[in-house]
Amino acid sequence: MSSIHDLTTWEPLLRLVRDANAEQLAAPGGCFTGQITLGSWTLPAPQPHPVPGRALQVADMQDQFTAVERVQDALRADGASSVSYMVETAPDGRTLLHVVDLGPAVEHGVISPFVGALLLVEGAVPEPWRRLPEEVPGAAPAPSADPALLERTLRERLPDAIGATEEEIAETEARLGVALPEELKALYRVTRARWQDWGDDYEAAGRVADAVGCELFSLDGLYIADAASRPCPWQFAANDAVVTAPDAAVQGLVGSPGWIVFGDNGGGDRVALDLTPGPGGHRGQVVMIDHERTIGASLRADSLTDMVVNRRDAWYTGREDNPAVAHVNIRALRSVKAAARPELEVLRIGVWEGEPIGLAPVAGLPRLRTLTAYPGTLADPLEIAGLTGLEYLSLGPEEWRVLLDAGAVPRSLSAAGIEVQGARPPLPILDLANELLALWDRPLITRTVLEGRPDTDR
Repeated sequence: MSSIHDLTTWEPLLRLVRDANAEQLAAPGGCFTGQITLGSWTLPAPQPHPVPGRALQVADMQDQFTAVERVQDALRADGASSVSYMVETAPDGRTLLHVVDLGPAVEHGVISPFVGALLLVEGAVPEPWRRLPEEVPGAAPAPSADPALLERTLRERLPDAIGATEEEIAETEARLGVALPEELKALYRVTRARWQDWGDDYEAAGRVADAVGCELFSLDGLYIADAASRPCPWQFAANDAVVTAPDAAVQGLVGSPGWIVFGDNGGGDRVALDLTPGPGGHRGQVVMIDHERTIGASLRADSLTDMVVNRRDAWYTGREDNPAVAHVNIRALRSVKAAARPELEVLRIGVWEGEPIGLAPVAGLPRLRTLTAYPGTLADPLEIAGLTGLEYLSLGPEEWRVLLDAGAVPRSLSAAGIEVQGARPPLPILDLANELLALWDRPLITRTVLEGRPDTDR
């Protein structure tokens, strides 16, 4: 038996949960859920209050750290990275711990207890993560692109820098599988930005950042910001859509094989050269990839020369309306009919106060691939059968029950979500998830029930 399924692994945590929540656990249906990973955890135990005038110390939370570390040690021993759990009180007063293994076909939940998206098709990713850049005929470098001027400027600013050799540049091109633009080669011929060249001189790194306009990566640190480099859980990624305006400088992609990341702004946002510009852009322009967004990039400069010589540092990160995504709720669109348009890809039905909503207006739309509906908002869940192109569907438990009982779950789905609102018993949700996984013959969620010993229940 795996050590994560050994009661001794969980006894310190069980004591903490029981001591902190005895009254709630004793109530009918009372339970607490959590997750523990190798780097984080959720634990339903209050944070201790330090002595007035003193900051919270590690020792104040040592009991929690010890309890969590024992579970983390078991995860490492089992070669696992995370585990979900639920603590409840049985009718006879015993403490029960449910150890939940989501398996490879379920993402960890962010909103629902335990369960995020169900991965019905192995390896499938949402449509925006499959989208490649479109060809833009006539795309060319900006008039400001001038590798010679760029190199002279940098040599003046960094007279003592150690540059990369032609062999090192060629090795980087071979590793990336793409030829580096001449401007980028010019930059690295001046400085290869390796820490070992600077030793312990942190000011040298600062001088390079000031001269270039970003925290410059070494040649070894260059990478391609394709879609795979920007992962996102299905339950969020399925609600994105790639849209590029006719005059956009940057294509609205998740990632591109033509985005060569060479630096950082110091706050986690990546700086890249863009070899696949939008209709209004230039090949080799500098773009910023916002780490707080999962799609798109913003223009920083028409060229690397422009960014360095003219010290361009402004870029816009605002989110524009996306015509491929529609929200129907009490704060946005007031009907599905208003959302129905040929370009619609994502329909999200949220909190609703009127009559239940019908889906007939969007039946047959050629690009509709995602539907999420707040529990209780649909007039007839069986209308979903008319949405033949869905790859992601997220519904409340009752709506899923209707589809399951009618044998009407869309077989076009690659992933699914269960919308859980309010406090609901988690175990029926897990059972529902397994019903859906079984339809695609995917690995099921498993659950081991451990009974607390009397000394644990004190």
